[in-house]
Formats: sequence, structure tokens, C-alpha cells
Amino acid sequence: MVSRVPLSVVDFSSFYDNERPADAFRRSVAMAQKAEQLGYSRVWYSEHHNTSSIASAVPSLVIAHVAAHTSSIRLGAGGVMLPNHSPYVVAEQFGTLEEMYPGRIDLGLGRAPGTDRTTLARALRRPLNGAENFPSDIVELMQYLKGESPFPGIQAVPGRGTNVPVYILGSSLYGAQLAAKLGLPYSFASHLFPPMLEQAVAVYRETFEPSSVMSEPYVIAALNVTAADTEDEAKRIYEEMVRQHILAMHFNGRSASDGEVAQLLASPAGQHYASMLDYYGVGTGDQVADYLQHFTERAQADELMLLVKGPTTESNNRSLELIAESWGLDPDKAAGDPTTWRR
Repeated sequence: MVSRVPLSVVDFSSFYDNERPADAFRRSVAMAQKAEQLGYSRVWYSEHHNTSSIASAVPSLVIAHVAAHTSSIRLGAGGVMLPNHSPYVVAEQFGTLEEMYPGRIDLGLGRAPGTDRTTLARALRRPLNGAENFPSDIVELMQYLKGESPFPGIQAVPGRGTNVPVYILGSSLYGAQLAAKLGLPYSFASHLFPPMLEQAVAVYRETFEPSSVMSEPYVIAALNVTAADTEDEAKRIYEEMVRQHILAMHFNGRSASDGEVAQLLASPAGQHYASMLDYYGVGTGDQVADYLQHFTERAQADELMLLVKGPTTESNNRSLELIAESWGLDPDKAAGDPTTWRR
């Protein structure tokens, strides 16, 4: 029997033309409920700012809302862009979540701003060089979560003693090296930034230093998926998702003619945008499961994080169902943190 790694979901909380963010949050609840029912391990939400179609600007609030409507699935940030925040405030926020929903909260940390430079400097009022403090900010944050504050007389309440699991997110060698040095689990954003996946994972595994958190390395690799009842239907959805990706990246979401999109796809810029989706499992449930198995081996992954791409809630739910069935997910075995055995 083929060994299967845990499957999880990343949710951008997207909303579309003539919709409000509230529609995205309703979809996020529905997706998490479906993922929980089917046996997926966790759902993560990413921090984005000044983005016209993504509602997850504050992952901690989205997590709290979704957690109130689910019962067992792990929920987390994938991630909090730490240079945008005080480590102390993040410890309070995720410590609060852990106290409310014990054993269900994850904290993925990234060093990118999750927005453009102007929004970062003017609206968020954060220094452009804030990412330089990322390593020390992680250490400080983890100290608050352990109850070992670096400042006498100052504790994160809630937060201290919760030991919320921390993950380092990345799409380059930097995050891999940092996660290895700190002895933390590593999540690679290969669903959007695929080129460095294999090299980054190799560096992480080869240089990993055991810590009080982890005795062995743990890799989560993300990729895009679209599953449907027929291969032709999956291909049709895939082509539409690539088109929407191109529109979002180049045209900032505005409408464009087929000719404009075709011209862009034939250009170096269009090929670059399309290459961001290089890791993409498409087809029937069995075909996607086969792709996931090959990807697991290529990425040396201990867990896969799926970005389910489709035009409707129904199509996304169907993708989750087909993949879960073909992968052999078991809802009774999904609860709990899959990294626990390495600690």
C-alpha cells in the first residue's frame, strides 16, 4: 500500500465581482466544514493587504470565526507577516485563539509584507527594512508563547504557556536556512513561487538542527489542485483558473478580452505568470492523487497544503471530496497536529 502524507488546505478567502468580503467568509466556513468532514488536517489563512479580491487581511479574526463553526480541524495562519506586527501582539492574538480553541491553532510566520511597498510604508506605517528583524522577532514571539518573556515584568496574557506551534514560511533559501537553524517546521509556498522548492527543501533537511520544538525536520509543500468528475471538466476549470490568475497578476483584476489574454500568455511576462502555477494537479480524483504522490516524492514533503482552485463553492467542495476519496483520508485520524510525533 502506498504511504500517504496528511493533506491540508490553504484558503485565500477570495471574493468576486459584485460580492463583499462577507461572502468570502461564508465560503471559508463552508470549506473548513467540508475539509473537517472529509479528514483534511488543517486549513491556513494568509495575510494580504490592499488586495481587491482577498478578504483575509487579519488571519486571527478569520481563524476565530471559522473555529466557532467547526469542531476539530486545525486552523492557522499561513501566515502572519511578522514584520508588519509587534511579536507581543501576535503572541496575545494567537494565545487568545489557543485558549478559546485548545489544540487547534497553528501560527505560520512569513517575512514578506503581504502587500506593496507604498501600503507597507504609508498605511501599515512599517519600516521597509523591517524584515531584517525577522529571526529575532520569531525568537521573541516564541518566548512570549512559552512564558519566558525577554522583558522582566512583561508577559503575554493570553499567550504565555500556550506554546502555539510555530512554522516558518518561505519561497527561497532564506526561510529554509532559518527554519533549519531554529529547529522549526518549514512550509514552502510552491503554489505560487515554485522555482526554489527542491533546493530549499534539500537545504532545510541537510542543515536542520534539532531543537526543543522538533527532533527531526518537517516539510509542508503547497500546490494548486483542481479535481472534477471527468478529465475534460477538470481541464476546462484549470484553463479558466489560469486565465483568472493572469488577469489578477497583470490586469489587477480588470476584465480583458480573449485577445489581450492570449497576447499576454505568449509574452515573457505571461509565461512568467503562468509558471507561478507550475505545480498544479488537474484531473479526476485518481489522477490528482497520482500527481500528489509524485509531488510528495519530488518535494520530500511530510504534508501537502492544497490551494483548491475552482469557480464555485460547489466545484471546490467536489474537488475536496474526490481528492479525499482517492487519497484515502480518514476523518477519525485527522485530528491533532501531524508534526507531534517529531517533537
